[in-house]
Amino acid sequence: MMHYNKSRVLITGGMGFIGSRLARRLVHLGAKVTIVDNLLPLHGSNPFNIQDFESAVSINICDVREQQAMNRFIKKNDFLFNLAAQTSHTGSMTDPTTDMAINVSAQLGLLESCRKWNPRIRVVYASTRQVYGKPQYLPVDENHPIQPTDINGIHKATSESYYALYHTIYGLHTCVLRLTNTYGPGMRIQDAQQCFLGLWFRLLMEQKPIPIFGDGEQRRDFNYVEDCVDALLLAGSRDKANGKVYNLGSREVISLNRLAATMVKLSGRGSYECIPFPDERKQIDIGDYYGDFSRISRELKWQPKVTLDAGLTKTMAYYQRHFRHYLMRHSVPDDRVTEL
Repeated sequence: MMHYNKSRVLITGGMGFIGSRLARRLVHLGAKVTIVDNLLPLHGSNPFNIQDFESAVSINICDVREQQAMNRFIKKNDFLFNLAAQTSHTGSMTDPTTDMAINVSAQLGLLESCRKWNPRIRVVYASTRQVYGKPQYLPVDENHPIQPTDINGIHKATSESYYALYHTIYGLHTCVLRLTNTYGPGMRIQDAQQCFLGLWFRLLMEQKPIPIFGDGEQRRDFNYVEDCVDALLLAGSRDKANGKVYNLGSREVISLNRLAATMVKLSGRGSYECIPFPDERKQIDIGDYYGDFSRISRELKWQPKVTLDAGLTKTMAYYQRHFRHYLMRHSVPDDRVTEL
């Protein structure tokens, strides 16, 4: 990853789960890292995620919807990893306007900033497998129809189209990664707003039963966060990725029942139970999903390296040490905020 040594890198959502792990890796690679994060409580940001290296990065409390501020950041950087998003699927249904503002309007604004102020910047956009909706076939490849079952998926698919258009028409260096269920140390655990696994980890720590909607036979794939970071770094550094869309995924496909049983076994505590789907969840549930990641494997040489058992074990060990830091609202000391 020599491309990043001495480079200037902007990460939106940089105090969130994936963004903070990416920032840490880039610091180790010798990059000058700027973090932009709005610290809104429902979006997974947590200053504790960067506490061990915060002096090595520039921190800016700012929202991606603040166009003039983002113009200034984009002018100064070689890479943009755009991880700022509203990620809750049910939240998008109850508050579609906010979801659109963050996941559509702000994304178009960022692309306009790149076009006007820094057309050579390399941009990686974190999208989601939710754009596919309910799979018509498995595993799902990038040619699968785009038929989202919720507003969040519609908005993410819309923004993907913007990133493709700005590459085709304006020559911007853009790449889209469709992330699947990403998990690991630093993920939001207060609730299931970011990923249901976060809530499952919390319930295990509190020795409360894990609720599984439906019969629990829904199959999913998962990526440990460091494997996701590998994919982001490859997408940002390889010319082959320009204008492309890639699925992430895993060879380990597992039912929710088996996943819960595995977590209980590995942790040595807890239990799980199947419960009826809440109406608001049943309407947008996609059933089975697992992705075909052969394109990114073939073109960028990405492979998931961390097994599910190993990733779950590492994550549970992390929350056993740091549980309290993920159950509170957070703020950043004034002396660690870089002025715009």
